[in-house]
Amino acid sequence: MNELNLPRIPSLAAFLKRCATLFKLAGMAMLILLLLIPLGMIRSVLGERLERRNEAVAGITSSWGKEQSIIGPVLIVPYRYSIKSWKEQPVAGGKSEKVEVVETAVANAYFLPSTLAIEGDLQPTRLRRGIYQAVVYTGKFEFSGQFSRPDFASLRIEEQNVLWDDALVSFAIPDLRGAKETLNLKWGASGHPLLPGSKLKGFQSGVFASVSGLRESDSAIPFRLELTFNGSGGLSLAPVGSQNTVKLSSPWPDPSFQGAFLPTERKVTRDGFKATWQISYYGRDYAQQWTDQEASAGLSPTSVESSLFGVNLLSGIDAYRNVERAIKYGMLFLVLVFTAFFLFEALSSLRIHQFQYTLVGAAFCLFYLGLLSLSEFIPFGFSYLAASAATTLLICYYSVKVLQSGKRTFIIAGLLAAIYGFLYIALQLQDFSLLFGTAGLFAVLAIVIGVTRNINWYARDKT
Repeated sequence: MNELNLPRIPSLAAFLKRCATLFKLAGMAMLILLLLIPLGMIRSVLGERLERRNEAVAGITSSWGKEQSIIGPVLIVPYRYSIKSWKEQPVAGGKSEKVEVVETAVANAYFLPSTLAIEGDLQPTRLRRGIYQAVVYTGKFEFSGQFSRPDFASLRIEEQNVLWDDALVSFAIPDLRGAKETLNLKWGASGHPLLPGSKLKGFQSGVFASVSGLRESDSAIPFRLELTFNGSGGLSLAPVGSQNTVKLSSPWPDPSFQGAFLPTERKVTRDGFKATWQISYYGRDYAQQWTDQEASAGLSPTSVESSLFGVNLLSGIDAYRNVERAIKYGMLFLVLVFTAFFLFEALSSLRIHQFQYTLVGAAFCLFYLGLLSLSEFIPFGFSYLAASAATTLLICYYSVKVLQSGKRTFIIAGLLAAIYGFLYIALQLQDFSLLFGTAGLFAVLAIVIGVTRNINWYARDKT
């Protein structure tokens, strides 16, 4: 019987040899994916530590003082108005009929100052609870300006219905635990003590003072108030005047100006900052005067929120945020280190086992855990240096045997130093980190292409 001429089927060994590089890369990719598990566990530890830090900071600030938003002053003048309604009244024969009745009710008219000047000084302090700390401050402020005589004619209210003697001035302030003495509002030539309680609808806390002299005044009435309070994080103010001038200063060197208006002038140095705002009433959503009967045009938590401005004393990125950003680069740096070991394997007669790759990856993962634990006790820069140096020494100690050459180990040490230096610079460049990172990756890819462009991978697999 004649033998059939069948095509030769390559053996499994030959197939594996021909695809050795492909299988090696697939194994490295699988290993990198597996190493994402410990990186995810480190990220969960980071989240737990960050939550504990936030709880400690919340405990400190709740005892010291909240983030402050000061709204005011607002002049409140009650008035009487008539309401017509129909009521049933008894008539002869035990019957009743509806009769139109005119009743008198009391409402409030609200007036904002024509000019408002605020000068404030914020003295920051760091308070600690365990290993955690919070930035708090004591604010000393002076409010001054003037109120025009209330124009009830424009509100269609007759002056004989105005309750001038019940007028008061109110401020909405979330927390006044920092006030050490009785607050006094200087109103014209007289002084009036401020009492606790919010008289502005929708605002939970504040102070107010009864004022006098509005009936007799034919001109604007000046006011002045010195205010001391504790706060944490930031401070917000509302431009309640027709013309507002605000000047803030502090020894805090890293302010973050926020809100609807930025300073017209600012000076930020290592010794602190000084900022000035010049704001008119055109940039807000509430009127200069209104009544309870047209409350939609007036001051409310919703309308005032869009016009608040001020400064935040919190640091832009703390150690936990830096560690979180560093972990995001973990997979990328594993790829870079594994690529370096793979190139040594491809360009020489070395053979590196997957277990050896695993140990190098585990050392790399421990860098992030060491960085997290050290940064809770020492400044981030020193903790980064210590964690990166320990990881580099450990990997280099192992590479002496794995790579079988001091020169190759020296190259790995230089690569690790470049990687950690690149990461540290990227963490510091908050605004330009994406551009810097893209340029760095382009440079790395160019180097890899230059090193591997002359390698015949098919010929390598055959040998």
